[in-house]
Amino acid sequence: MNGGYITGIGAANVDIHGRSNNQLNMRDSNPGRMHVSCGGVTRNILENYARLGGTCKLMTVVGDDIYGQKILSESALAGVDVSHVLTVNGVPSSTYMSILDHDGDMAVALSDMNIMKHLSVDYLKANAEVIRNSILIVCDPSIPAEAMQYLLAEHGDIPIYVDPVSVAYAGCVRDCIGSFFAAKPNVLECEVLSGMKITDSDQLVQAAQAVIDKGLEEIYVSMGRNGCVYLNKDGTLLRSQLRPLNEVVNATGAGDAFMAMMIYGHVHGFDRQKALDYASAAGIAAISSPDTINRDISIELIEKILEENRK
Repeated sequence: MNGGYITGIGAANVDIHGRSNNQLNMRDSNPGRMHVSCGGVTRNILENYARLGGTCKLMTVVGDDIYGQKILSESALAGVDVSHVLTVNGVPSSTYMSILDHDGDMAVALSDMNIMKHLSVDYLKANAEVIRNSILIVCDPSIPAEAMQYLLAEHGDIPIYVDPVSVAYAGCVRDCIGSFFAAKPNVLECEVLSGMKITDSDQLVQAAQAVIDKGLEEIYVSMGRNGCVYLNKDGTLLRSQLRPLNEVVNATGAGDAFMAMMIYGHVHGFDRQKALDYASAAGIAAISSPDTINRDISIELIEKILEENRK
């Protein structure tokens, strides 16, 4: 399967991160450091995938502003094909702003993704041939509902992966989750998708099974420092947990790197345990970098992390 390209359909942002030097004082000014980089879940997944050596095409919407130019130029420089991205005049590009505490974990974030309403069914229809020739599709719930419905109805014969992104966005795909091939929720998002409360590892597996029972082929549930759980429709249950880093530089892009490596493993025929372990290591590679994307990510780096961090 590794002879073709994947297509990403979804968000592309500029990320603005602020990290406090000390413990955050809410409702006050906190001395810290600011960092600006390109982001957006689908775009991030594709950049990671391209840096791992994969071929990919991005379908998203940007404004005719400096942020839109940054998204296009930096994505292309990383190896992502941006020739099918739609530019909309007079509308600001999507922007994501997060505040990190002194340990690098996110305290709060705000996103302006209003431009995504321009990712329409007509836009997808205009690019139908590109989508149809993909070996795999990855998307996120920032896509308008009607565009998502069209994608699943018209291209559901291609494996479609979805990252639920957040609790709020997970609700947008809860009713159609069984139409995807694979999903990568965290524990809170898995609660939304399954309709079940998760307080221990047994309940997590039960919730994952409930999502699988809706028609999903595979689910990867991220548990942060506690690793991840994989379950598929055949009942295969796998776990992966590596030794966590002592210092997290930026936790924002861990899930995107995980998803990219998971997809890379699928495309290149990795067995599921290997794909899961490599994806866990890719997440560690991401949180070691100040950027949302670790520009040094590679299979070699991932294998080095595996060697150093296996429990």
